[in-house]
Amino acid sequence: MSAHPIIQVDDLDVYYGTSQILFGVALSVRPGETMALLGRNGAGKSTTMKAIMGLAPARRGRVMLRGCSISGLRPHHIARAGLGFVPEDRQIFSDHTVEDNLVIAQKKGPEGQDEWSVRRVYDVFPLLEPLRHRVAGRLSGGEQQMLAIARTLMGNPRCILLDEPSEGLAPVIVDQLIQAIQALKTQGLCILLSEQNLHFAMEVADRAYIIEKGHIRFGGTITELQANAAVGAQYLAV
Repeated sequence: MSAHPIIQVDDLDVYYGTSQILFGVALSVRPGETMALLGRNGAGKSTTMKAIMGLAPARRGRVMLRGCSISGLRPHHIARAGLGFVPEDRQIFSDHTVEDNLVIAQKKGPEGQDEWSVRRVYDVFPLLEPLRHRVAGRLSGGEQQMLAIARTLMGNPRCILLDEPSEGLAPVIVDQLIQAIQALKTQGLCILLSEQNLHFAMEVADRAYIIEKGHIRFGGTITELQANAAVGAQYLAV
């Protein structure tokens, strides 16, 4: 695995109005790696994801994508540079069918790569294929989450951000989502996900950061996190 990160975040400060939400956040995600950003509700996970994607502009700090600065760029320019984003509220096209959602999102990647097709997406998310003609607004929450990820893949990103992918999903759907993310890992996709669900993160992530009140409190491998019960109890226990 290359030592050069796909995503590099340095000293990120983000404010909402006069309220500071992130304090010097720093993290990295390497090629082919799945990294989890863990924390309780309101810890700053979603704000970090939005800041990386250009939706919550940073007042200080830098975000690099594949060695190039994307700080200050508009979100659609960041997407064109190879970063995909699956927001917490999914934002699927609810009045269109599953397959329409996929076809609408299809575009080549930043180097012209065209690796993801509707067929390949169905191979990773087999639950979606029999639903391909169903209006997306009539899908279950878990089906909508899978569609949101699949639609993002159709843009051929080099890395994807998943904001709280398991939130509100039934355990059986969470297990299916774990299998899908593990399948994406085997295909070399770089993934950064934010999560409250520690079990979910343990199943899919290689490394993890813990954020609490806008500060990074821990960074290390999943094995190191498992061995550090005190950190989990202090920053993740409900």
